[in-house]
Amino acid sequence: MSASLSCHLFMLGAVSQTIVLQVDTRWLGEGTTADLQEVVMGRCYNYIRVVNPSVGEKNCSAIWSAFREAFIYRDPCTALFWEKNKRLVHRYSDVTRRMMPLGETLIGWLGDDLTWCGSATGDGLDHVSCPTTTECESNPVESFWRVASTAYANLSSGVIQVMLNGSVTDGTFPENSESCGTNSVRVLQQILTEEGFTHTCTDNYRAVRMLQCGSPSHPVCLCRSAVPPPQSLLFLHPLHILLTFLYSIL
Repeated sequence: MSASLSCHLFMLGAVSQTIVLQVDTRWLGEGTTADLQEVVMGRCYNYIRVVNPSVGEKNCSAIWSAFREAFIYRDPCTALFWEKNKRLVHRYSDVTRRMMPLGETLIGWLGDDLTWCGSATGDGLDHVSCPTTTECESNPVESFWRVASTAYANLSSGVIQVMLNGSVTDGTFPENSESCGTNSVRVLQQILTEEGFTHTCTDNYRAVRMLQCGSPSHPVCLCRSAVPPPQSLLFLHPLHILLTFLYSIL
């Protein structure tokens, strides 16, 4: 092989390698979670056997197959209410043992903290990068939580507890939300009223505020204290909305 041919082949290999690298890392988000099938099926069996056996027997293999077929080999931007308080909501539900957020249902348990998206090549999964919501609003993970949230809401009944983060600068609506009756929270309350929902809204809900105290011994964190809490002691400003929501399945 001539030196000239070797040089050309080397350059071709370098160009090809660069092109593949550019395709694989086209998204800003993390790639599909390693061993996704094993993780999802393991969570499924753990949920029905240990976490919540009351749900009854479930076909975890069929659940994985349906989950996989929804996005594998598909464009991650054309795949088919998870607020920014997941950790706090789960802590609250764990303490009270009276409420079950979406993340503690079977469907929420399976997808929590995982990443996945399709690829046109290989095993059909993009293991290098997946689109963020900013890059692609209809990405597989976002679409999954939308569908899961809709199903969760449709099956809910009785008294519904909604936790909102009043410190988020880009709230649910364009306006900043800080407290009940103001800005985006007021918009939400108006919508609930127009839709006929009976509801109450509470700023710095006591039960949640106790979970947020960075200094448990501080006076504002003691049960008998009525002193307004300084912002520095709280991770966020919690808004608590109580809805009376009845849903019947025909």
